[in-house]
Amino acid sequence: MASHMLAVTIGLLLDRLIGDPPNWPHPVRWIGTLISKLTKLLNKGSYRKVKGLLLVLIIVGLSFSIALVLVFTAYSVHIVLGIAVESILIASGLAQKSLKVAAMEVHKPLIEGDLDTARLKLSWIVGRDTEGLGEGEITRGVVETVSENISDGVTAPLFFAFLFGAPGLWAYKAINTLDSMVGYKNEIFKDFGYVAAKLDDIANYIPSRLTGLAIMLGGRKETSLPFKHRMTRWLIDAKKHPSPNSGYLEAATAYQLGIQLGGRNTYKGIVSNRALMGSKEVSLSARHILGAISHLHTAVLLFWFGMTVIGGLILVVT
Repeated sequence: MASHMLAVTIGLLLDRLIGDPPNWPHPVRWIGTLISKLTKLLNKGSYRKVKGLLLVLIIVGLSFSIALVLVFTAYSVHIVLGIAVESILIASGLAQKSLKVAAMEVHKPLIEGDLDTARLKLSWIVGRDTEGLGEGEITRGVVETVSENISDGVTAPLFFAFLFGAPGLWAYKAINTLDSMVGYKNEIFKDFGYVAAKLDDIANYIPSRLTGLAIMLGGRKETSLPFKHRMTRWLIDAKKHPSPNSGYLEAATAYQLGIQLGGRNTYKGIVSNRALMGSKEVSLSARHILGAISHLHTAVLLFWFGMTVIGGLILVVT
């Protein structure tokens, strides 16, 4: 247990300091490639929900099993090797640094007044159309993306790493990747991706709420609204989001920074109106990207601290 908790901590530090070297092979790419191949094979004909379930079982099972074999073998050789291998596996499944870098890639041209470059860099991290967006809407795109991905990219993987080690983290990453590739409610994927989407909602249920709470309790605050009011409105606004989990992150960021998120987006020219969250005390500007990144670091630190304390208490009791 102690060696496992140490591996989680080292993995988190490695991700914070080094991140994902761009030219290194990444397991998520391998998972994505396998999902694509199996989707072409299975997503046709009848019984698509059953076939979607089969896809989930194969991808999650393989991801968990491969990580388990690697970790078990390494610990069998020596505890130091086991910690090292598990730390690397955990670090490669986290996205704290890459999320910050992606946000800053938009922030830099935005503060320099280069809106064309800012729109281009934003298009790399969001699905919405970015043509013609001004500073406020560009900022909103970045802040919403950073906020909702604190859980998907960092705290949810950490949650499963604390519970089940690197194999648990990679089972979660497989679920999350499945959802991002087949969890759509369109004609092509509504049945085939049903299990993947529901499983992702379940996997993120606890981490998203704990992460939102961490932002509300310790995140950078730029609002005059009293804490009780913010907490009440956070819980109300979070339920407005079409995702059962993302709203708890976006609403927390909105209330802590005194801004309003949600509103009109377009996807390939099709308008989508999202519910508004937060209280518009100030207009969105580039500095709020820094506020969202601050929330990222604070929420991850508080999440890690809380899980470590719980793990330490379990060690003491047992």
